[in-house]
Amino acid sequence: MKKRNLFVLLVLVAIYQASPAMAQKKAYETTVSGVKVIVQPSGNDIVEVQIALKGGVQNYPAEKMGIEGMAINALTECGTLKRSKNDFKNALDKVSAELWGYDTKEYALIRMNCIKSDFDVVWPLYAEAITQPAFDAKEFERIKQDAINNLKSNDAQPDAAIDKYADRVAFAGRDYAKDPDGTVDILSKLTAAETKAYYNKILTKSRMVIVVVADLPQADIEAKVAALLANVKAGAPFEAKKSFFKVYKNTFAAQKRDLATNYVEGITSGPAPGTPDYNAFNVAMRIFANRHFLEVRTNNGLSYAPQAWFNTGNTATARFSVSTTQPDKYIAVFDKLVDKVKTDGFKPEEVADMKVTYLTGFYYKNETNQAQAGALISNEVLHNNWMRSITLVDDVKKLSVNDVSNAFLKYIGNIVWVYQGDPTKVSPLLFTNGTLNKGGAPTNH
Repeated sequence: MKKRNLFVLLVLVAIYQASPAMAQKKAYETTVSGVKVIVQPSGNDIVEVQIALKGGVQNYPAEKMGIEGMAINALTECGTLKRSKNDFKNALDKVSAELWGYDTKEYALIRMNCIKSDFDVVWPLYAEAITQPAFDAKEFERIKQDAINNLKSNDAQPDAAIDKYADRVAFAGRDYAKDPDGTVDILSKLTAAETKAYYNKILTKSRMVIVVVADLPQADIEAKVAALLANVKAGAPFEAKKSFFKVYKNTFAAQKRDLATNYVEGITSGPAPGTPDYNAFNVAMRIFANRHFLEVRTNNGLSYAPQAWFNTGNTATARFSVSTTQPDKYIAVFDKLVDKVKTDGFKPEEVADMKVTYLTGFYYKNETNQAQAGALISNEVLHNNWMRSITLVDDVKKLSVNDVSNAFLKYIGNIVWVYQGDPTKVSPLLFTNGTLNKGGAPTNH
């Protein structure tokens, strides 16, 4: 037996015999003051706590994009009612703790990480940042300028720019068109007072999910969480809206940009979180990504780093991207590849190998307390089922070749294509299921 085959076999055996708890004590949930608290005993001396505020882009109008990200950043960068920014940072530095947050299209996250012996020192700082932020005007202007500089820098990065352009085109008029980072114009007008008022509006128990990955007594966790929540209002019941993204016809939109090459990205449907096709489609897109890479780069030399992936979220999508000097040739290769998968399906060995690869990556990525907490949070917020983080191994094992092939067939259809680069190098009709006849005039299929 070759060494590679032996390695694959050993990985397969390890995954299929592993217990969901991965040698940890069983995770549990409890409810404190009306808020769900999910606890995963860690088996180590690290404490990771993550608090999610649900809603994301559903929480604010398009003209206020970026306000949630600014609010979450201000919690740890603008001081508290008890401490200046420097005093707050110094208190954290004394115990080498991490405390920061960020926002996504689905939720905002505020996290803390420290060693167990420092938990009683760090937790009050964490609670203080969440419930008593100062939103100091001077410090807010500083972090606002940093955010504006980051926006300008990202716009100069073609990979980031094409992603944002694709969202604006594909989701026009929908929540997912909103960019959590905002725009330079919007951020420039934000004030500390307005952002603080927004934060106070979304800081409610009804939007909260709390995850703790640590070896701590349940009574201690519940007591500390209860004290924090005593300063948080209940809020109106909240449930994030899930929407299916259906593309009714192939479309193409282009932006002229002076780039060394041209960038193409396509967006189409994907199964919503919590639906039966979700896991099968996830595996299908990973197999397709391998085929896409092989055909586009290895066999045709059209791009250095072609990509295809399942973009999960309350509005889930499949996405394809490439940077290329030959966009017309790319779409021909892409269409042929998709047609072949839809006609022939995936091979049994592809599905078997990808299931192992996927689960190996899942275990590898969830080695840290932070990653485990992140998986529990995202599964609870998106799937309304944090246990999915633990049962995923068994769920993926059950997938058949037909499950995976049929999921791809079901969701990969019409595509919204966007393009940035030299418009003279691309034939839009080829991306909208047209062809060019020998004389160069367009004709529909």
